[in-house]
Amino acid sequence: MKVKVFDEGHEKDLEEKINEFLEEHEEIIDIKYQVSIAMFSEEQIYCFSALIIYK
Repeated sequence: MKVKVFDEGHEKDLEEKINEFLEEHEEIIDIKYQVSIAMFSEEQIYCFSALIIYK
């Protein structure tokens, strides 16, 4: 069993990276998804991440 972590600043970028990974790996066990947000001065910073467990 192995894991792969993805971390992107935009959900579409995360989607693209995960789809590329899934094309190469067929035995996916689970996918964990998380969104976090932080404030830096007046700017909102988003973090879209996923952990894929696979064989």
